[in-house]
Amino acid sequence: MMTKRKAVLIAAACAALGLMAGCSSDSAETTAAVQEQTTAEAESAAEAESAAEAESAAETEESSGEETAAEDPAVEGKTLVVYFSATGNTENVANYIADVTGGDLFELEPVEPYTDEELNYNDENSRVSQEYADESLRDVELVSTTVDGFEDYDTVFIGYPNLWGTMPMSMFTFLERCDLSGKRIFPFCTNEGSGMGGSERDLKRICKGAVVEKGLTIHGAEAADSRSKVETWVKKQM
Repeated sequence: MMTKRKAVLIAAACAALGLMAGCSSDSAETTAAVQEQTTAEAESAAEAESAAEAESAAETEESSGEETAAEDPAVEGKTLVVYFSATGNTENVANYIADVTGGDLFELEPVEPYTDEELNYNDENSRVSQEYADESLRDVELVSTTVDGFEDYDTVFIGYPNLWGTMPMSMFTFLERCDLSGKRIFPFCTNEGSGMGGSERDLKRICKGAVVEKGLTIHGAEAADSRSKVETWVKKQM
């Protein structure tokens, strides 16, 4: 027969075992909860870091785009390069400008092309000399004076050789038929040492409502290798 003392000891032992089992269960549940919370926090931190990296990358790309736009002179509206070339020198410079700016080219072509003899401004009887001397001959007929979408161009480069200290009459003919108001004009002139002559003054007189910027002068013999000079001038001006 079990004694009272023994019964008490057995009951205590059972209670202890029950308490230990309960503690073990609570501990397991607590550990699982902590692990679940830790995992959730880690996932949240990873998502936040990923979002921050994506935002930083977007800002870097936007900044890079802005820097590229600032360096590229072709981004400020549409650009047109109008030129008349007598011997090919002005054409070389015009091509460089169009390449640097991404602009469109428009060549002025007389219906009756000039011969080398007719371009000799040292001969008073040559065609260009007669055009300069006789006002009735100054309206040179061109193949075309119409540029498609001319009103959409914000910037117009105007190129020509220096003849008689100014622009050739073919350029006067073109400009007098255009509405250049609101546009920026950048003249460039090839010559044999006479610079821009009075062409900038004449441009300001003809191109009413436009802003005529300081021009670029290129020696004829240097025109074919003038890309570096052209690029420096374009970026400085624009």
